[in-house]
Parts: sequence; C-alpha cells; structure tokens
Amino acid sequence: MLERFLRYVRIDTTSDQDSETYPSTAKQRDLGEVLERELRELGLDDVELTEHAYVFATLPGSAGPTVGLIAHVDTSQDESGANVQPQVIRNWDGSDIVLPGDTDKVLRVAENPILAARVGHDIVTTDGTTLLGADDKAGVAEIMGAVAYLAAHPELEHAPIRVGFTVDEEVGRGVDHFDIDAFGAGFAYTLDGAELGRIDDETFSASEVRIRIEGLSVHPGTSKGKMVNAIKLGARLIERLPQGERSPETTEGREGFIHPHRFTGTTAEAELRFIARDFDATKLAEHEQLLRRLADELAAEEPRARVSVSVEAQYHNMKEFLDEDPSVTEAADEATRRCGIEPWREPIRGGTDGAMLSARGLLTPNIFTGGQQFHSVLEWASVQDMAASAATIVELAKLWAEPEWSSKRQSTAATA
Repeated sequence: MLERFLRYVRIDTTSDQDSETYPSTAKQRDLGEVLERELRELGLDDVELTEHAYVFATLPGSAGPTVGLIAHVDTSQDESGANVQPQVIRNWDGSDIVLPGDTDKVLRVAENPILAARVGHDIVTTDGTTLLGADDKAGVAEIMGAVAYLAAHPELEHAPIRVGFTVDEEVGRGVDHFDIDAFGAGFAYTLDGAELGRIDDETFSASEVRIRIEGLSVHPGTSKGKMVNAIKLGARLIERLPQGERSPETTEGREGFIHPHRFTGTTAEAELRFIARDFDATKLAEHEQLLRRLADELAAEEPRARVSVSVEAQYHNMKEFLDEDPSVTEAADEATRRCGIEPWREPIRGGTDGAMLSARGLLTPNIFTGGQQFHSVLEWASVQDMAASAATIVELAKLWAEPEWSSKRQSTAATA
C-alpha cells in the first residue's frame, strides 16, 4: 500500500475551481490511467476509465450486498500539488521533523498531539514545498491495497465490491456525473477521513455565496466625484463580517461559519466568494441571509454601484439520510473493532462525495485514512494508520458476506 501511495502522490492531480471543463484539469486523468491499468493487472472485472475520468471496477464476491468503495484522485489548489517529493521517516523517534525542501517548515511535536502519539510509526511527509496529497490519495491507496489483498486471497469469503475513483471533489463537483444506478452498489463508503478509528456520519451543510460589485473606473487623475471603486466597496463589506464569531478561525465543534475565500477584481468590478457552512439547515440559511443583508446595505450606501448576490447549494448534512439505515454505518464501526481499534464519531467540519451521494440515495458514510493536516505543506500520514484503514476495508468486505449482517440490512430496509 505504501508503494502505491508514494507512486500516486507524485502525479499532479490538482483540481481548478474556476475551470469550466470536466474534470476541471486534464491531468487528473493521468492518475486515472494508472489506476485503470493497475486494476486490470489485479484481475478485477468491468474496469473502466470513463469520459469524465472516473475509474470503476468490480471485485466479485461470494455473498451479500454489493459494497461500494470510493475515493477521489484530485488534490486541493490551496498548495501546489506539482513535483511532490515524499519522504518516509521509518520508526520515527519522536523528534521534530524538519522538511528538507524548506527548512523553515517544521512538524513540531508540541503543536501536533496526534503526531506525538505515533512514536515508532513510519511517517510520510513532503519536502515542505508542496502538499502531500493524502487527501485523498491515502484513500485511493488503501482501497487499492485492500482489493489487491482480497483478489490475492480468493479463499476469503467477502461481499462483491464496486470500486469508484472520482475527480473534482475538492471543487465540490466530484459526483456531478456519477451514475448511481450504473455503479450498482447497495451502499458505499468513502475513504476520505483522517484520525485513526474515526467513522463519519455527519457533515456540514454547505453553500457558496458570490457577491459581484460593479463600480465605475475613471482615470485617477480626473476621478474626483466620479470613480466608484469596486475593490474598496468589497473591502468595506468584508470588514463588516462578524468579528470573533462565524469564521473558521473562531469556531469549532458544531459551530458554523462564513468564510471569504476569494476576492478578485479591479476598480471597475470585483467578486467576493464566500463559503457558508453549518450542521443546521436553518442556521446555514441565516449565514446566507447575513451576506445578502450586507450586500443590500452596501448598495444602499453607494447607489451608483451595482451589487448582486448568487447562492449555490453545494451539499447537505448526510446524517439525515444515513439515519434512515443505521446498519451501513454500524458495519463500519464493527469492521474497525475487528481490527482492534475502537471506532468513534465526530461531525466533519467539511464535506465528502458521500454527502452528495447519500442525498441522492446511495448511503455513503466516511472512513478514516490516517492522513493529517490536509491542504497544507505540513500534511503528513502514518503508514501504520493507513494500513489499519486498508485492513478495515478488508474486514468490512468480509463482514457484509455474513448472513447476520445481510439480514440486518434487509430488515432495516423493510422497516424503512
């Protein structure tokens, strides 16, 4: 699994939120082609690289429902994903880790309690100049490692497996062309989590709000009383966001936020992009309404400017859908226990492809991968935690072949 992971992270698959193509970057297909070839080499059935760069494959099973395993190949554009140079620190001794490509970048034990608890593990980092891509190439490698193991051990009874690797998850379009009926799984699991043993069944509900400001550009030498500076108006609006609350840097747990993540423009026109997040749909609507109100106030103060607001729903809290059949998530808990790990739950302050798939009828909770500090040059992963994730997948496939689990889900479905 580690060899696969190191191979995958070296392939640049950064997605682009401003692109109008699908996938948003053609280079995501580069990893798709590698995965297609490797799945064929493993002997899986129905291996396909689609026109939208999804990769699908089937591992036949002995009994039980068809189980989907999903991970995304793209990485965030928050940091560079090009020329990733991973390093593996074997049997880590617990000292601070200086990243060789930029020695100012240091994984400090005092600042990383999760890392501090992994003395003796094999730790994978970057050289400090790029992200690592464990989000979500750790999940990709774990799925590949698990199906490779199951394919190599036909004596193990397990449920049929449908593998699905998606694109553009990081820009919120990961399952835009995902055909659930053609996928053919009764339910699925994304491998897109973090901490060891964490099983996710609840996400933020999310929307993106865009505020467009049209001002008036006039030569600055003769602009007195004439110029309407769209950049300054946008800055004024941002300054009026709540201070000390409703922001990523001031919230935790179940608290939602409004996050300005992009501000572009000129004197003549500017666009502000915000992401609004909350676990409660009513509170999410309140965040959206606050931005509308700030935009209206700005327009009233400067009637010469044109201010418009658009809101796009991105995904819904998947818990309301997963609660319809608790057996799907409970199976992930049990598979984790069979690996000697106590499962635990905590709401995700983010989203997954599974949130959108669950809303569309394919119940898809999320399983840990062992990666940490995603979207950062300080991103790292424990090889042992990654191996535990792959082992959990194997146990999950075996569990769903057991009559008691198949009948449990059938009973739950009948009740629903």
